[in-house]
Amino acid sequence: MKIYGFPLSPFVRKVIVAAHEKGLDYEMIPANPSQPTEEFLKVSPFSKIPALEDGDFCLADSTAIVTYLDARYPAPALLPAEPRARGRAVWFEEVADTVLIPAGAPIVVNRFLRPQIFGTDGDEEAAKAGEEAVKKPLAYLETQVGNGWLDGEFSVGDLAIACALKTLSYTGWSLDPASCPRLAAWYERVRERPAWQAAADEEDAIFASMKG
Repeated sequence: MKIYGFPLSPFVRKVIVAAHEKGLDYEMIPANPSQPTEEFLKVSPFSKIPALEDGDFCLADSTAIVTYLDARYPAPALLPAEPRARGRAVWFEEVADTVLIPAGAPIVVNRFLRPQIFGTDGDEEAAKAGEEAVKKPLAYLETQVGNGWLDGEFSVGDLAIACALKTLSYTGWSLDPASCPRLAAWYERVRERPAWQAAADEEDAIFASMKG
């Protein structure tokens, strides 16, 4: 199994952690959507990351890939069987992918990607606007967390939200335990999972090689 992309992306990270949760072996293939190789385009025709190559089967997009992995390798499940729990898991994934990540993108672009990766100046006003924008989805998520996971068992919803927060952390941003105490405690529980730690170690090694 091959996973194409770059783990600093929350979408790529989602697939990597999902693979670790299921105990799957994979090969990480670096892929730049703006400079796609011929090999990458065979797997991801629209140059989307992440992309998956599992034998002769190829698929792009994190939601599609995690859905496939959960069907082919069902234990442990990331999509609950109970209808309402499954709907909620997908809902929280959508909150991450279509609300939280777009809201926080200006923070990542202007405090991490531009200054640290591309060597250009960031727009601090845009980053501050991003900080304000993420407050609304975070306030909502704070109301959804109990003493365990977002909805019963650990699911793709928990995974997607945590992956978004991990990417934001590269900018120096972090959850405020004073305003989001339950969410902050939940995030620490995610970070304690062996699958998350294994993926984080791999990510740290890749990031260190970039800086070195």
